[in-house]
Amino acid sequence: MEPTSPPASPVPDHASPASRRPVAGRVASRLPAGPFSAIWIATLVLFAVSPLLAPGSLGSSALLSMLPFAAILAIAAIGQTLVVQQRGLDLSVPGSIALAGALTTKLPETMGLFPALLVIAGAAIATGLIVGLAVTRLGITPLVATLGVNALLLGTVIKVTGGSITSTAPKALTSFAEGRSLGIPHTALLAVLLVAVVSVLMRATVWGRRFEAVGANPRSARAAGIAVARYQLGAYVAATLCYAAAGVLLAGFISAPSLFSGDTYLLPTIAAVVLGGTSLAGGRGSVVATAMGALFLTQLEQVVLAMGATTAVQFVIQGVIVALGMGLRNVRWAALRPRGGEARRPTAADAVPPTTSAQVGPSSGT
Repeated sequence: MEPTSPPASPVPDHASPASRRPVAGRVASRLPAGPFSAIWIATLVLFAVSPLLAPGSLGSSALLSMLPFAAILAIAAIGQTLVVQQRGLDLSVPGSIALAGALTTKLPETMGLFPALLVIAGAAIATGLIVGLAVTRLGITPLVATLGVNALLLGTVIKVTGGSITSTAPKALTSFAEGRSLGIPHTALLAVLLVAVVSVLMRATVWGRRFEAVGANPRSARAAGIAVARYQLGAYVAATLCYAAAGVLLAGFISAPSLFSGDTYLLPTIAAVVLGGTSLAGGRGSVVATAMGALFLTQLEQVVLAMGATTAVQFVIQGVIVALGMGLRNVRWAALRPRGGEARRPTAADAVPPTTSAQVGPSSGT
């Protein structure tokens, strides 16, 4: 009689490691991975404890006064993110913001607001080209190049203003910067729009993928036929445009910027990038996470000020954030999460050889 195979038995429990994981583990495996997700959790925690540390810090008036500064910082930090993705660090942020603010108060008196904005954009593009060419063509390190250009920009500010800013931003710009639509500050809406546009360009276009490839490994990108210098140059030009936009909005919001109004934005832009999870070694980054880092820093500053801390304490906190962010970027986040394909421990059932049809047949009768 031909031996028959045994009926199919249910799949044993040990055959599906994913099905045996606890529910919490399965839920955790669906959460966003990597350093870009940490800032979201940190921001939620900060907003949750803010009322406990500083009562009234989540009131409507407090939030509406905080959001414009968070938006301006986010716009500037987007530019810093692009430079960091290309393995650089831009120290020309203070000079770029200060120059844009000074020109915003000076030029509209003689040529009108719109032509003045075009001149400011042209100056930002020229600044980005100077820095980019110094880095890509002359081989100057980004720190040295941007530091030197920052000194030139600050000197230009002093020359243009005569050592003091006596005029104010145009009323049209001030009205726009201080205005709201649907209860949301215009500056915040602009920041969200810019973040969305840059994020789509980086994630959904060939240009964005090549941009990240150049930052991750310039030699491999060059070997693949990508114009490395062009992407690096574009990063600096786009960054200075972001700084100029932040300077214009800052001048419009506070009406009368100071000569060195951009000084307070250098360390926060770097801190926002680090908090957002963008690696200082270049490559992949997230402007959305950077913007969330800017929101975190601005809310933290508001809470610290409400608690009576001094400006020195704020700088210490920002420095600690940068140091911690640089250390945490080396954490292997993937190793901390459960994975469906991970190896399981052998069980007693594994020692039993698989049953075959030959073994199920009639015994040989020994």
